[in-house]
Amino acid sequence: MINTPKILAFAGSTREASYNKLLVKVAAAGARAASAEVTYIDFRDLPMPLFDEDLEAREGMPENARKFKELMIAHQGFLIASPEYNSSVTPVLKNAIDWASRPQPGEPGLVAFTDKVAVIMSASPGALGGLRGLVHLRSILGNINVFVLPDQKAIPKAYEAFNADGTMKDPKQQESVENLGAKLSNVLAKLIA
Repeated sequence: MINTPKILAFAGSTREASYNKLLVKVAAAGARAASAEVTYIDFRDLPMPLFDEDLEAREGMPENARKFKELMIAHQGFLIASPEYNSSVTPVLKNAIDWASRPQPGEPGLVAFTDKVAVIMSASPGALGGLRGLVHLRSILGNINVFVLPDQKAIPKAYEAFNADGTMKDPKQQESVENLGAKLSNVLAKLIA
């Protein structure tokens, strides 16, 4: 494949044993199997201060926010697993999006988001699997020029869903999540051909 799709995969969680980190890695495996180049990042490794316009004016964009934004710019697609906090997205995910949305001098607005394609998913101990948070995430991304594919997954009872090796206990669920990654890879391959 001449133009290999480049996908950035991450979860909106810093928790070490995050179900959403496991989930996005399953989708990333599906994207890799469909010939995409996938970069996985962990927000635990990229701590960012709360977005503050005064801080930005005084010190510029924080280094980790800049790194995250550069990674977003360098990839055409995003695999995002978002835990649900009080029926919405997590503060760490929203904060990262807010920092990455800030234009630098001479840069077009929303350069990290415009014309990007995303697939969203969630895993939660609750019965809805984080579905309510995905509604908000889809809205946020759509409003900043990201095309969010209609396919998504919400995994309920996440504490029962994964094996110790990070795979999913239900083979059909494993295949379904891998297919999310493959779908993103295939759509991107058509767009960049």
